[in-house]
Amino acid sequence: MYEKTFPNKRFKHTLEFLEKHIDTKESILDLGVENPFSKIMKNQGYNVENTKGEDLDIDTSSIQNSEAEVITAFEIFEHLLSPFTVLKSIKTNKLVASVPLKLWFSSAYRSKTDKWDRHYHEFEDWQFDWLLEKTGWKIIDSKKWTNPTKKIGIRPFLRWFTPRYYIIYAERV
Repeated sequence: MYEKTFPNKRFKHTLEFLEKHIDTKESILDLGVENPFSKIMKNQGYNVENTKGEDLDIDTSSIQNSEAEVITAFEIFEHLLSPFTVLKSIKTNKLVASVPLKLWFSSAYRSKTDKWDRHYHEFEDWQFDWLLEKTGWKIIDSKKWTNPTKKIGIRPFLRWFTPRYYIIYAERV
């Protein structure tokens, strides 16, 4: 169904999970600048606004001032030094967020050309769960999936059965 519409497996799984928990009538603040997935959400009928590119470690005013009913954060928290601060600043009662999982056989992602496109955190699922719990969120649902590549080698082989992405739907406690 989605294979021809979306460029990759991650978008397919993310949209299915979002549709399971969030109605298109609910307004969304998507953390991060407009991106291919926020465009997909809009094309699927969601009312989405994005943050404007401010450093969320320092400035959470767009989150605190938002009237959105849902916050989404897809592969954002791993880039932040302090996701705790961002999660605490959210006023709404619904959160859908995904993170790349830490892989024991691969170091954290670090772009050699873009100083902002780096992962400060890559979480194990229990670490992300604990962060959410400590910031006042209760996980209602979660899902993991793999991200195989067509390359040859030990690490590409391990990616066939080692989950790479973790997504949660949580509500404020």
